[in-house]
Amino acid sequence: MGFVAERYSGYFRRSLFAIGPESDACAWLRQLIEAPIDARAITATLERESDGEPAPVALRRMRRLVMMALMERDLRALAPLVEVCATMTRLAEIATATALDAAMAEVAESHGVPLDRAGAPQDLLAVGMGKGGADELNVSSDLDLVFVFREEGVTSGVQPNGQPTRRGSLDTSDFFTRVARRASAILSENTADGFVFRVDTRLRPNGDSGPLVVSLSMLEEYFYAQGREWERFAWLKARVIAASSVAGAEARERDDAALTRVVQPFVFRRYIDYDVFAGLRDLHGMIRAEAARRDFRHAGTRDVKLGRGGIREIEFAAQLFEIVRGGRDLDLRDRATLPTLAVLGERNLLPSAEAQGLAKAYGLLRRVEHAIQYREDEQSHRLPADAQVREEVAAMIGLTREQLESELEQACGLVERVFNDLLAEPESEHAGGANGCDELSEALDPDTARRFESFREGPRYRAARPDARRSIDALFAEARRRGTGPTGLSRLIDLLETVCRRPAYLALMVQFPHAFERVLQILGQSRWAAEYLIRHPIVLDELLDGNLQEPVDYGAWQSMVNARLDSALIDGAPDVELQMDMVRESHHSQLFRLLAQDLAGSLSVERLADHLSDLADRVIEIAIARVWPQLRLRFCDHPRFAVIGYGRLGGKELGYASDLDLVFLYDDDDERAPQAYALLAQRVSAWLSTRTAAGQLFEIDLRLRPNGNAGLMVSSVRAFEEYQKESAWVWEHQALSRARFCCGDTQVGAAFERIRREILQIERGPATLREEVLKMRERMHDGHPNRSELFDLKHDRGGMVDIEFAVQYLVLLHARSHPRLLDNVGNIALLGRAAEEGLIKAAAAAEVADAYRRYRRLQHALRLDNSGEYARIEPAEVAAEVDAVTRLWDSIFAQAAR
Repeated sequence: MGFVAERYSGYFRRSLFAIGPESDACAWLRQLIEAPIDARAITATLERESDGEPAPVALRRMRRLVMMALMERDLRALAPLVEVCATMTRLAEIATATALDAAMAEVAESHGVPLDRAGAPQDLLAVGMGKGGADELNVSSDLDLVFVFREEGVTSGVQPNGQPTRRGSLDTSDFFTRVARRASAILSENTADGFVFRVDTRLRPNGDSGPLVVSLSMLEEYFYAQGREWERFAWLKARVIAASSVAGAEARERDDAALTRVVQPFVFRRYIDYDVFAGLRDLHGMIRAEAARRDFRHAGTRDVKLGRGGIREIEFAAQLFEIVRGGRDLDLRDRATLPTLAVLGERNLLPSAEAQGLAKAYGLLRRVEHAIQYREDEQSHRLPADAQVREEVAAMIGLTREQLESELEQACGLVERVFNDLLAEPESEHAGGANGCDELSEALDPDTARRFESFREGPRYRAARPDARRSIDALFAEARRRGTGPTGLSRLIDLLETVCRRPAYLALMVQFPHAFERVLQILGQSRWAAEYLIRHPIVLDELLDGNLQEPVDYGAWQSMVNARLDSALIDGAPDVELQMDMVRESHHSQLFRLLAQDLAGSLSVERLADHLSDLADRVIEIAIARVWPQLRLRFCDHPRFAVIGYGRLGGKELGYASDLDLVFLYDDDDERAPQAYALLAQRVSAWLSTRTAAGQLFEIDLRLRPNGNAGLMVSSVRAFEEYQKESAWVWEHQALSRARFCCGDTQVGAAFERIRREILQIERGPATLREEVLKMRERMHDGHPNRSELFDLKHDRGGMVDIEFAVQYLVLLHARSHPRLLDNVGNIALLGRAAEEGLIKAAAAAEVADAYRRYRRLQHALRLDNSGEYARIEPAEVAAEVDAVTRLWDSIFAQAAR
């Protein structure tokens, strides 16, 4: 049976002649064609060709057979694009490792084994850049390598037999330079058997003018002092593809991890880095200019890689989002292009149709690129103008010439349009500027005009970069053009003053006008929201998400946060400070999403409170999981420890800025348990409440624990039960009616729920209970005096606290004979159940439930636009609600008095 590739490839025909069509090598070739060519098949081919041959010869002959087999599989439509790229990458890995070992052996014979400062052997790492690092190597690609080693040292100067080497010891950097130079020659020199890979080392620090090999410390220093924006794109795909084999697998893993710790902070910034758009715009402009010069010299051709709408633009589109967002989103750190495009579509960071279109175009362009390169094994990406060549290239991928040209036109057109949209110069960058602001300020109200001019004359504005000042002026001018009122403009000035030294945030608002429009809407709608945005500008990124209004899967959110935390390490140990910041940033972002949905009218107050309470539960659970493994007193893998929520958290009525009322319980007979769990409770509280550079999660209130501030930080289940049955006040049982297990050990949580139900079912005398509840209500009223003429929605007579106390009184008095009241289902549902059980009139229950809903809505609206301590309104606005609550109150407590 003949080979399809013979028809189209001069390289294949020459190679077949070289091995002989009837030879054992040709039989091996036919065997390779039958199945995907994985690392095992490549290694077997190398072993076959190594019989009596030096490494340079064996590698070239191995490469020839693998290339021929892969070409044939591809042209027979047996190998999809992913397989072709993976095979080429495995070939590069095996060839580079073999070349390194061969080079290492040659140089070590003269100078001994390379050692680090501690005298331990160390290896030379070959870092694959670009497609080699991303598992996307093409069939006639350069192999971009950067050679890295652990640290400076000297070689051993001795042979394996203990005898001194011929030339003595050598500095490690000099030794590895010789190894890298020799390994590169083994791979790239063109001999009678061809070459293995063309090696390009120009992506190393300082390019051709820099040393051929770099230590980890040199690389880190370079990134910090000189690393440029385009190098972040280059190192995004970087991966150790091979290493010499002197120090062993464990040492290589440690060196690989150390390299990751150096590279990741350079590539991925902790903040959302929209400032990179300008850098990529400049870089791509230079690439397009060079491509245009080449197009001029090759009229009628199409460069499928560097031309308009080519492969490079698709790769840049994917990498752009990774560079911008990968510091905070681990799902956007994949080196490969197609998986990244899939994530962008799923997240709606790119419209799904565009992401799918880019992926389809990428597949077509890469296949065309491979067909071009198959012809003569040349590193070419240019489709010639010659009609016959185009016919052949089209046939190689199963198309006619007309189909190929039509599909390329459509694909490249889509890619160019999407890419241009991503990097388009925002109109607002050119529409404003200082003069624009001066002109617009004439139409401003005097106070706003004075504020903005004061800001522009102040130290923060003057210290900002020139491009940042231009962005500030353009954004303010754009806000005026959009008709933003004085309140919104004043809050915008506050925001701009906060972020003026963080150009990335300014770049985001300039680059994405729709995001800036949302910013203006939020600033104008809510004082609390504006203050939150100003305190935590990192949440601006959420405004780009097309799924901003979609409900959140908090289980998936928690898994995502945990995955990010797992990567926050220093020398293999958790970086606690960084983890605390990461959780705060993730919580801020999620809370801001809820805030945006709230302001858009997508959430009721009750549903919002459910979300906020669920989110708080997840954050507390994350804190426990991070704190316990780090405790010196830890004595087991899984703590038998639970967090109980009281108050707003317990009743799932949490607001944006609510405190968390917490009680900590454990159920463990180990003698070390009291001290260990007390420390856990203390650390969890601090983890949640400490204010870091990223802000604060929650204020924590632990006063509802047994014996209040005088009590232990954490109680055993047994001690908690004894306290509740023997020592607790009635008000503590009232609080228990809306307490719930939030997170931790579920068995401890179940024990708490059993105790809670038993306590609520204790038989109580109506008169005594009435006296205690009224006494506590009076004490609360006295603690929140209202000397204004406004009605306090929470604390005044007929307000929210009266409803809550009435429900708690009904639960404590009747739960023993009416167990449906035991469930912690909220005040509104419990009012309904009390009516169904005949304890209060149905009409009264419905009226008071409606009043409670309205009070909560009014309270929520007031707090969104007023940071004051109390939520107070004109009494006439809620006269009907106050009357309904007062009548129910009088009815309930009058019955008790009788």
